[in-house]
Amino acid sequence: MSVAGATGALESVQDRLRAKATSMRRRRMRLLPYALLAPSLLFLALFTYLPIVRVLVDSLFDKPHGTGAGEAFVGLGNYARVLADPAFRQAALNNLVYALGVLIPTLVLALAFALAVQRSTRLSAVLRTIFFLPSLVPLVAAASLFFFIFLPGVGLLDHYLAKLGLSGPNWLGNSDVALWSVIGLTVWKNAGYYMLFYIAGLQNVPRDTLEAAMIDGANAWQRLRFVILPALAPTTAFVTVIALIQLLTSVDHVIVLTRGGPSNATNLVLYYIFQAAHENFEYGKAAAATLISVAVLLALSLGSLRVMERGARGNG
Repeated sequence: MSVAGATGALESVQDRLRAKATSMRRRRMRLLPYALLAPSLLFLALFTYLPIVRVLVDSLFDKPHGTGAGEAFVGLGNYARVLADPAFRQAALNNLVYALGVLIPTLVLALAFALAVQRSTRLSAVLRTIFFLPSLVPLVAAASLFFFIFLPGVGLLDHYLAKLGLSGPNWLGNSDVALWSVIGLTVWKNAGYYMLFYIAGLQNVPRDTLEAAMIDGANAWQRLRFVILPALAPTTAFVTVIALIQLLTSVDHVIVLTRGGPSNATNLVLYYIFQAAHENFEYGKAAAATLISVAVLLALSLGSLRVMERGARGNG
């Protein structure tokens, strides 16, 4: 073989090796994102998707506690039992009142706080800290604090009412008042947290539009109604969704303050699920109630996002 032929053969081998190495590098680069995502996907599978599947399966079976009987497939029977249970319907109604009673004043207060402290001054910094502090208190600790505030006759609230010559009801023992007491605690705790989102949202309000409105003679209410609120629609949509999720997944304060009483007046859906699973040992019923509440929460979240986005497009 000539020198030229040997050189050509060597170059051909080198070209094949380089092509193979390039192909392997490309294959590794394609696999790299999946390798980086693998730990997170494994975590989601173990602690999110697998429990959802387990709850779905449990909702289709019934295992009587203390009878020694095995699991029996009941299909949608647990869902029918939950929907026919007066305690669940009462908890769902309480949750509706609770969600509206907390959501509306919380968003109004959060926006008012944000408008009051949006400017960078020393007073604004102090007020931001004061408004935000309640959100740093753990929910159980806040509920324990309000338990003593709401004590009939000797609590802090009744103490100051007595100075005004007034007498308060049994804030946690009166079925007409107890849920509103829980609502008051939740509003106090959450308003400062959602204020932060509105402060961030106010930075995106067009300054030229505000200045043009002022030049045209728009008063403060008109600027709020026609300029600021439409610009804050995406922020409001986001805050509404996370607030709904928080309201439908928190039960610590109910356990501390009322344990669902009096007469189920403060029994929320999550506490109903807790009772079904850990007090009555009706795991199938609890699983069915869980999936019903998740479906409702998902529908509410998607619905609120669609409404807010439609409103933002309409105002745009």
